[in-house]
Amino acid sequence: QVHLVESGGGLVQAGDSLRLSCAASGRPFSAYAMGWFRQAPGKEREFVAGISRSGVTTNYADSVKDRYTITRDNARNTVYLQMNSLEPGDTAVYYCAASAQIGIRTVVIARSEYLSWGQGTQVTVSS
Repeated sequence: QVHLVESGGGLVQAGDSLRLSCAASGRPFSAYAMGWFRQAPGKEREFVAGISRSGVTTNYADSVKDRYTITRDNARNTVYLQMNSLEPGDTAVYYCAASAQIGIRTVVIARSEYLSWGQGTQVTVSS
């Protein structure tokens, strides 16, 4: 399995931006569809954004659509999550995850299909 390490979290004010990064190692990064999930205290881990192996196809949760952008750089083995117009409701631990896929345009939404996870990075948005 691929090893994932997130970075870029922090404490920001409402309306600010953050960019999360997730560096992968151990397996060919381009073989994996990637996703970002988040988990707030007392809540289930939820899908935030996903990107296909090729980077051509993306998908977002309705709550972050038009504010968040997921991208990947296969040459750098890294996936990013650009978060703009942050709101207190975005406060959570953010996790990146990898799902081995054959299709280069497939975006994976289901948490159960992701077998590799990072340790998470905390994002806190104050009002």
